[in-house]
Amino acid sequence: MAGRINDDDVKAVRDAVPIDAVVSEYLQLRNAGGGNLKGLCPFHDEKSPSFQVSPSKGLFHCFGCQEGGDTIAFVMKIDHLSFSETVERLAARAGITLRYEEGGYNPTHQRGERIRLVEAHKAAAQYYAEQLDGAEAEIGRRFLAERGFDQAAAGHFGVGYSPAGWDHLTRHLRGKGFSDKELILSGLSQDGRRGPIDRFRGRLMWPIRDVGGDVVGFGARRLRDDDNGPKYLNTPETPIYRKSQVLYGIDLAKKDIAKSSRAVVVEGYTDVMACHLAGVTTAIATCGTAFGGDHIKILRRLLMDNGSARVIFTFDGDAAGQKAALRAFEDDQKFAAETYIAIAPDGMDPCELRLVKGDEAVQELVEPRTPLFEFALRQIVNRYDLETPAGRAAALDEAAPIVARIKNVASQHEVAVELAGMLGILDTQFVVKRVAQLARWARDRGGAPDGRPRPGTGPRPPAPAGQRQAQPSFTGPALNLRSPAHRTERELLKLALQYPALVSPAFDAYGADEFTAPPYAAVRRTIAEAGGAAQGVDDTADYLARVRAAAPDDTVRAMVTELAVEAVLTRTVDEAYAGEQLVQVRLRAVDRRVHEVQGTLTRLGTHGDPERLAAVQNELWVLQQYGQSLRNHGVAAL
Repeated sequence: MAGRINDDDVKAVRDAVPIDAVVSEYLQLRNAGGGNLKGLCPFHDEKSPSFQVSPSKGLFHCFGCQEGGDTIAFVMKIDHLSFSETVERLAARAGITLRYEEGGYNPTHQRGERIRLVEAHKAAAQYYAEQLDGAEAEIGRRFLAERGFDQAAAGHFGVGYSPAGWDHLTRHLRGKGFSDKELILSGLSQDGRRGPIDRFRGRLMWPIRDVGGDVVGFGARRLRDDDNGPKYLNTPETPIYRKSQVLYGIDLAKKDIAKSSRAVVVEGYTDVMACHLAGVTTAIATCGTAFGGDHIKILRRLLMDNGSARVIFTFDGDAAGQKAALRAFEDDQKFAAETYIAIAPDGMDPCELRLVKGDEAVQELVEPRTPLFEFALRQIVNRYDLETPAGRAAALDEAAPIVARIKNVASQHEVAVELAGMLGILDTQFVVKRVAQLARWARDRGGAPDGRPRPGTGPRPPAPAGQRQAQPSFTGPALNLRSPAHRTERELLKLALQYPALVSPAFDAYGADEFTAPPYAAVRRTIAEAGGAAQGVDDTADYLARVRAAAPDDTVRAMVTELAVEAVLTRTVDEAYAGEQLVQVRLRAVDRRVHEVQGTLTRLGTHGDPERLAAVQNELWVLQQYGQSLRNHGVAAL
C-alpha cells in the first residue's frame, strides 16, 4: 500500500490544475460576475444554475444542494474516487511526479508501474478496436450483428478483436516501448517457449475499465470451434486488475447510477450493451466472478446509501441464475438500498430479450418486480414438503430469519403474513410473532437475525489516547439572513476569506463571541486556527486551502467554502466597504455587552458590594465611550 502523498505535492497538484478547466469537462459554465462562473449543478437536478465556480480561489459551491470544495473534492465526488486516487489522476494530468511518505516500498517505482500498465492496456484497447475492421475479424462482427449490435455500438463500448496469431499484440506493444516484463505483468502477454506470446488470440475483446475510466483488463469471447479455451477468458489478477473489485460498464453507468439512485446488475458484457442501448444506462456486470462484498462497496459509493436507492438483479431464470441470485441475497444487508430480482419471460437474458422483443421489453424488465428477499423465500419454501407439519416447521425455521432481516418494519410484518400463506400455516399470528422475536433478538444483540454480528454494530472500541471525540461544530438557532446582524457577520467573513488584505489586521483581533450566529462563530474560530486573515494577504488561494484544512469537520468546511465563493453584496469592494462591516460587527458586539453590563448593575442595585459596583460602572463607562467613538470615527476607532 502506498504511503501518504507529500503535502507539498498535493498543494502543487491543486495549484496546477485549474478548477474551471476540470469542471467544464462535466458541465457548461458561463459568467456569473465578480470573476465567478456558474452552471447547472451536476450533483442534483435543477432548472436554474446555482452551482458556482471561483477560478481565482480554486473552489466550487452549489447554493442549492450545498456541495462544495476544491478541485480535488470535485473530482472525488463526481468520479467517486478516493483522495489518493484523485490526486494521482490530477498529478498525471499536470505532469507532476508525486512523492510518498511512510510507505512500505518505493512508491515512485510502484506509481510508475501502475502508469505503465494502464498505458499498455490503453494501447492494447486501441489496437484491438482497430483489428475489428479487418477481414479476419468478420466472424466477430457477425457475432455482434447476430446479437443486435452494429459498428456504432461496438465503437461506443470499445469492443475489439484479438488476431489469431501468436504474438501480434506483443510485437505491437514492444514497438510502443513496453518491455517483456511489463507485458507479462499486465496480463496482456504470457510466457511462451520462445518468449512472450499474446494471452488473447482470435477472440472478441471487451475492454474492462475501472470507475475512473482507465482500461485495466479485458474480457475475451471464444468465436471458433477449434478454440479449446473457455467460453470467456478474462485478464488474470494483476497489480491493476482484481476481478472482485471491478464492474463492467461502471465507467459509463456511474453518473446515471448516482443521479437516479438505481443500479441494474446483469450477467454479461452483451447484457450490459443491450441494456445501455435500450436506454437502461445504469446497467453493470461482474467480470467472471460472483457479485460480492467488494462490488457492493463500489455501488454504495455511487448510490450514496440513499434510502430510496434500488439495486435490481437480472439473473437468468435457469438453476445457475437462481443460485447466483441467492448468493447475492447473502450480502443483501450490506446494502442500504432495496434489492430486487427481475427474470425475463422464457428465461431470456437482456441481450436475447432486446433482440426478440425490442428496447421497450428491456426497459420493462428492469422495473422492480420481485424483492430479492421474496425470491429467496420462495426458493427456500420450495425445498420442503409442506404437506407435513415437520416440513412446514423446518421451512419456517429457515425462512423466518430472512423475513426478520427486512429493514422496513411494516414490510416485515406484511411479508411475515405472506410467509404464513406460502407455508400453509393457518395461525398467521404465530408466524408474525416468530419473525418479530427474531428481529428483536437481532437488535438486542446488535447482529443479524441468525445471531451473526452486523458490520458496524455492537460496542465500539475506545478512541485512541489523545484523540478528540467528535463534537457538533455549532449549536444554536438557524441562520436568519433577514437579521441585520447575521447579514453583516456573513459579509465580514466573506471579506475575510475572499479579500483578507482589506480586513487584516483588524479582523484577527475579533473574537468568535462577536459573531452571534453559531455557524459564523465556528468559521471565525477556523480562520484563527489557520493563522488568521493576515496569512491570506500574499496568497489567497493557499490561505483558503489552510482555512478549509483547519475546519473541525465537513459542516464547517462546507460553510467556509460557501462563504469563499458567494459574491460580496456590493459592486465596489474596497477598504471603505470593508471598514463598514468591521465597524458594524464590533459596534453590535459592544452594544450587546453594554446591555449585559446594564443588567448586572440593575441586579447589584445600590446596596451591592461597593468595589464590585464601581468596577461594573467603570466597565459600562468605557464601553459607552468606545461605542460612541465607533459611531463618530468608524474604522479609525478600531
